[in-house]
Amino acid sequence: MTAPMGVVVIGAGSISDEYLRALTSYPEIAVLGVADIDPGRARAQAEAYGVPHSGSADEMLSLPGVELAVNLTVPAVHAEVALQAIAAGAHVWGEKPFALDLASAKRVQDAARERGVVLGNAPDTVLGRGIQGSLSLLRDGRIGEPRTVLTLMQGPGPDGWHPRPEFLFQPGAGPLFDIGPYYLTAMAMLLGPIVQVQALGSRAFDVRTIPYGPRRGDRLPVEVPTHVSVLTRFRSGVVGTSIYSFDSPVRRQLFEVTGTGGVLSVPVSGFDGPSVVVPSGVEHPEPVEIAPVGTTRERGVGVLEMVRAIRAGRAPRAGGDLAVHVLETMLAIERSAAIGAPVAVHSGFDEVPPLDPAWDPRVPERG
Repeated sequence: MTAPMGVVVIGAGSISDEYLRALTSYPEIAVLGVADIDPGRARAQAEAYGVPHSGSADEMLSLPGVELAVNLTVPAVHAEVALQAIAAGAHVWGEKPFALDLASAKRVQDAARERGVVLGNAPDTVLGRGIQGSLSLLRDGRIGEPRTVLTLMQGPGPDGWHPRPEFLFQPGAGPLFDIGPYYLTAMAMLLGPIVQVQALGSRAFDVRTIPYGPRRGDRLPVEVPTHVSVLTRFRSGVVGTSIYSFDSPVRRQLFEVTGTGGVLSVPVSGFDGPSVVVPSGVEHPEPVEIAPVGTTRERGVGVLEMVRAIRAGRAPRAGGDLAVHVLETMLAIERSAAIGAPVAVHSGFDEVPPLDPAWDPRVPERG
């Protein structure tokens, strides 16, 4: 095995626990430092996970041996921090969304190209056994030629559980930018690039009140739609219908691809879960549950897959081009809802091959 890749985590908020728990367990990764605008929070996370250094982003990016930065900051500074890491010569894995506008995304892509560094981006749930299993089933023609896709995510919103939910109701968040990347990245990976969207958006409240917990009664201004309905057209001819909502007390999640030979239910929630196939052409079709194969995966697996891709000289599966395509799609949805008309999506990405079912995050690749 080659030497572990030196990694720093920038942003010590809630999601950093999941990343640090995984990244510090992978033999191919050496987490060298944790950065945050709050030095105490960075220090606490570093101590909790046995990371040797903590401090500012500049300080952590200056550590000897740093090759990759994991950018877990709030969406408003995703592009700024990515550019800072690239300027230091580091590859960058970012949390979703990639950026808040296409101009910023292009600056990040151009800077990475000039420095010769690689970009990867969340969500890495698309590398979990569940979605990868569905991807293999589609490529194997298990439901024939895909024709339509239906996705649904609704619930009461993050103000009931998130410790600092303010940013989730500001530009760059809401259900479209917070939850949409999970569904849109999976749709793009499974069905190819999106070429057009048409959308409607609404919000139930201009101000939301935290319903329970230690901050019960705190008021949150709502600056973005909290319910978005979308019609989607893919380059392949597949058409889709989606809903993303923070306005329902009923929690529902659904992801179904209908093809010429049946329906595939994709386990989009989390990293594992079975795919379900319902065949067509029979009088009483019975769902067939197909368990995922391989070992369990978790948040941070995208960073590991990116590390292995860099070492092998290939593009990561959850790469920058895919993330920018998802960003452009979300911005197109936002604009369509604002102007009441269809909006074209122009970007694309290379077809993403399925992971080998035997791919194991706990077994280092040779090389």
